[in-house]
Amino acid sequence: MNLALYGYGPAEDREWIIIDCGVSFAGPEHPGVELVLPDISFIEAHRDSLHGIVITHAHEDHYGALLSLWPRLKVPVFATPFTAGMLQAKREGEPGAPKIPVTVFRAGERFKVGPFDLEAINVTHSIPEPVSLAIRTPLGTVLHTGDWKIDHHPALGDPTDEKRLREIGEEGVLAIVCDSTNALREGISPSESEVGESLTDIIEKSPGRVAVTTFSSNVGRIKAVALAAAAAGRQTLLMGRSMRRVVDVANELGYLDGVPPFVDESEFGYLPRDKAVILMTGSQGEPRAALARIARDDHPQIALSKGDLVIYSSRTIPGNERGIVDIQNLLIERGIDILEDGDALVHVSGHPRRAELRQMYDWIKPRIAVPVHGESAHLTAHEELAKSLGVKEVVRVRDGRMLRLAPGAAEIVEQVPFGRLYRDGFLVGNEEEMGIAERRRFSYAGHVSVLVELAGNSDLRDDPDVVCVGLPKRDGEGDDMEELLIDAVAEAVESIPRQRRKDNELVREAARRAVRAAANNAWGKKPMVTVFVTRG
Repeated sequence: MNLALYGYGPAEDREWIIIDCGVSFAGPEHPGVELVLPDISFIEAHRDSLHGIVITHAHEDHYGALLSLWPRLKVPVFATPFTAGMLQAKREGEPGAPKIPVTVFRAGERFKVGPFDLEAINVTHSIPEPVSLAIRTPLGTVLHTGDWKIDHHPALGDPTDEKRLREIGEEGVLAIVCDSTNALREGISPSESEVGESLTDIIEKSPGRVAVTTFSSNVGRIKAVALAAAAAGRQTLLMGRSMRRVVDVANELGYLDGVPPFVDESEFGYLPRDKAVILMTGSQGEPRAALARIARDDHPQIALSKGDLVIYSSRTIPGNERGIVDIQNLLIERGIDILEDGDALVHVSGHPRRAELRQMYDWIKPRIAVPVHGESAHLTAHEELAKSLGVKEVVRVRDGRMLRLAPGAAEIVEQVPFGRLYRDGFLVGNEEEMGIAERRRFSYAGHVSVLVELAGNSDLRDDPDVVCVGLPKRDGEGDDMEELLIDAVAEAVESIPRQRRKDNELVREAARRAVRAAANNAWGKKPMVTVFVTRG
């Protein structure tokens, strides 16, 4: 997820803008959580000097946290028409979401946000209207690249604006803050138009149904699939709420002009097998997405059968491998063929490889390079590449580190609070506030509820009540687990001198410890335990 803060001025009177406000997706280590958001507590404390949020493009990891975090900041938002349309469509799909005022800008335009003079520069990426931002201040210009690549024949929009980037480089650039996602890969990323040609060939040669799963935001890929289907005499059926939302916005802005109308899911049964292309979500193994339901054969309207083909026109986001493989195994078990990026040209990255990075540095000629947007291996590779290109200063930054670019040499000058927030249902909070650590413990070792009823003389009124959730029913010798724990609680309480049993907290802690010890002896794990003590 991406959120960058740019500040100008002395520490006691600094003014700020935010570039991008994205989300990440929760993995199994965050049970129940839908989204991971950046912790914005630092800029919340400086909200009075925050002038706006500028979004480079409408990928979730760059704009997906706006609806959740904007109410904490309530500052102007600046975005391109497509990003603004996507934000509005997302808001309409989330009851209670805030209405965010958006100022629309387009590539090639200059506008001011607080003390910053911004220029949006057209670049190519796997979504409409991505921009790099030239951020001008009296102390120098910073180029924030956002996500980009060099594609001379993009499926949508214009190529990366080499002319304007060269001109900005001639003006003089203090620093480049640059995408590192593909910094480990040599060469140049293939063009999106080449993917369209490859998909056309594959679809034309396929005897059965063809299903293509891709990122819903990749409008160029959606268009390429639809045109490839039409060239093969097929109709394209669109599946998935997020994909339909993107297509609606893209249609409104004219990005899908010339594409034949998409077929509704209700018409699937009327399409001959060799005349159907199904475009759907689910490329990352999402269990509730269209592809997962089809793989499980529990979709009410759409089905695939032996000899059909599923094309993964996407890359695997690290962490999603298990879910993807599980779905692919279900498909293969039913005789459905799988085609991935390693098998044919069905996907290209929207990020620059090393030759493209070299080209950007040649255009911009920055004094300082700041590699961002990648894991440690990517950032380190980018750092080494920039040094090899003769950049005077290459700065290693990580989350929370405040980097002074000017005046003077580039230097880390402060460590500010950072971290993660979690969106779960309607709520947003940190790990403690959302109870995530307890969920992890619960998922690992279950939970035991205990009720201890004491009579007026502090004797047990009856056997303790024990309810186990997520524990084995029986131990290794076949004895009932709940009965074992009941005996352990009763023994622990009765071992306390009667006079001391008047202390409810003492009784509660003795019962809790007894359950954990007994479970550990029988099972090898210590569950979470909640004990209630009542008196009659």
